[in-house]
Amino acid sequence: MRQNGCRKPSARVADRPGWAQTYLRPEAAWPLSRGAGVTVAVIGSGVDASAGAASGALAGRLTLGPRLHGDGDAGRDCVGHGTVLANLIAGRRTADGGPSGLAPGAKVLAVAVTDDAGSTNADLLARGIRAAADGGARVAVVAAPIAEATPALAEAVGYATAKGMLLVAPVGPDGQSVAVPVYPAAYPGVLAVTALAADGSVAGASASGGPAPVGPANGRASRVDLAAPGEALLAAGPGGGTFTASGPSYAAALVAGAAALVLGRSPGLTVEQLTERLRATAYRPGTALPDPTVGWGTVDPTTAVTTGNPTTAAGAPPSVEPVVVPPPADRSAERLASAVTGVSLGGAALVGLAAAAVRAGRRRGARHPE
Repeated sequence: MRQNGCRKPSARVADRPGWAQTYLRPEAAWPLSRGAGVTVAVIGSGVDASAGAASGALAGRLTLGPRLHGDGDAGRDCVGHGTVLANLIAGRRTADGGPSGLAPGAKVLAVAVTDDAGSTNADLLARGIRAAADGGARVAVVAAPIAEATPALAEAVGYATAKGMLLVAPVGPDGQSVAVPVYPAAYPGVLAVTALAADGSVAGASASGGPAPVGPANGRASRVDLAAPGEALLAAGPGGGTFTASGPSYAAALVAGAAALVLGRSPGLTVEQLTERLRATAYRPGTALPDPTVGWGTVDPTTAVTTGNPTTAAGAPPSVEPVVVPPPADRSAERLASAVTGVSLGGAALVGLAAAAVRAGRRRGARHPE
């Protein structure tokens, strides 16, 4: 629902983690890194300023950057899309055990590049990417993909990479189809992310039950790098309360959170090294790589953080001893709660929380670095 033309706060609050957190188990990496010292930019509809207040999920860690369409700063999020993305990346865990972001120690830089309905264009995206890079972000999720490739947008991608910022983008728009690949995901150097359903299949599977083919027909970029949960995800939304959200942009936010965890442990990694770390440590699909539907596999935050030697910003190994991460507990009997109620807004499948149950379909054991 909308309030004063914008999204109304949710009246419900989750008292347990969402299925994506159980699926990815980022808490196993938190003894090593919570993403502290890393700024992640959310380039999209803005992030509700209340999230950065003392009681907000991003308290003390939200910077409001420019609003490139309309007046004011990026602290207004009429569609709620950017606020949910920011909380999936870095939201703190509530006292009642509700959902948190993958990197609850990371900072968020909000850059608003859409109008109040969530629409944008290549020029606004290009300016937003440059603003994020100039604002010191090491990672940025581009929340609003477009079916338009322009020299200005391609140059902005190159500018961000040269400044040491990894761009993460969805391989298609949330809940929509287009007849061409989308940008910036289709550009070289951008980490392109697709969404998984709770059973581990690619979200938006075909009617026959198989994975949806990758290509112009279903609005995906010709290249997929990584997969992450992207269906019925739980996160705090604008104005308070818990929302559920579905779509590849939300999967991209989780990959951005995983990247923040890695940089919190190894801040000296370049964009290329960070990209390779995330790809190399992904949970493999068991097919020839890159798989046309999930690329190098499902992002694995813990393995990405614990693999390789941690580095300082200067590139030298730290003087402290590494922390040994214990294996996760058996999750075979867990039931994961989420629910969907409400309507889709601004192309983002974002709705308020209600009670229902979802079981995670994939079982995978712990993996340890050699």
